[in-house]
This record gives sequence, structure tokens and C-alpha cells, in this order.
Amino acid sequence: MFGADITGLPAYTRENAVAWHDSIANHAAAWVIEGDGKAIGEILINNPVDSDRRASLAIGILDPDKLGRGLGTEAMSAVARFCFEELGLNRLSIRVLAYNERAIRSYEKVGFVREGLERESARVGDKFEDDVLMGLLSRDFRPLA
Repeated sequence: MFGADITGLPAYTRENAVAWHDSIANHAAAWVIEGDGKAIGEILINNPVDSDRRASLAIGILDPDKLGRGLGTEAMSAVARFCFEELGLNRLSIRVLAYNERAIRSYEKVGFVREGLERESARVGDKFEDDVLMGLLSRDFRPLA
């Protein structure tokens, strides 16, 4: 549910792992999410607009066995804190598949609110799915304790 059509994913190989590592290493603001000493996902700051003090986020937990443990929420809280306190941003946005209620609840825990619905904006397999558009203002941020 990381914004990709999983029906056509290639087999996971060493070359794919190196390419994933390199894409994170070459991104201006990306981090690996770790769980139990292993790389299980990633979180990225995308599309910064300096004049508006805003950016979008993308996050994915790629190991299904690590879902539901709060690791994504923890990563989201840490990166949101970095965005607001270190980068001085005022707003973050994220889009999430409408049926991904687990992710929506996670984002809401740190203060994101649902701002809209983009109908049939994501192709998953052979179906079009809706995206929920969510936003977080610096004043509404609820960091994890």
C-alpha cells in the first residue's frame, strides 16, 4: 500500500535490494525504518515548497510481519518533528488509499486530519481506488511521548 501496483512487482533479489538502498541513499530526505534490527520500510520527505513552508511525506512498511506494531507511527512522529522543528515547515501532507484504515489511524495519532478524497486516483491491480488526502499543521502536531 505504498502507492505501487503490487501485482507486477519483480522477484526480490540482491540487485533489487541494492537499488532500493541506492534510491534512499540518493534521496535528499529519506530514512530507512528499522524493526528488530532489519530494514522494514522507508519514509521520505517529498515535494518541498520553501516559500510555503510545506512538503509531502511518503511512508511504507514493506514487511507485513511488522505491521500493527506502531513502527510506522513512531517513524511518522519522528520525521514530522524533524520537519517542524528543524526545517521550520508549517504543513505536511500525505495521501493514503481510502481502504488503508490502519495507516489512516496511524497518521491521525500524530495529528493528521482528513482533508479530502481523490476518487479513483490509484490503480491497484486491475481496479481504481480512492485516495484520502490528509494534512498536518505544525500547531496540530501531537508528538509521541
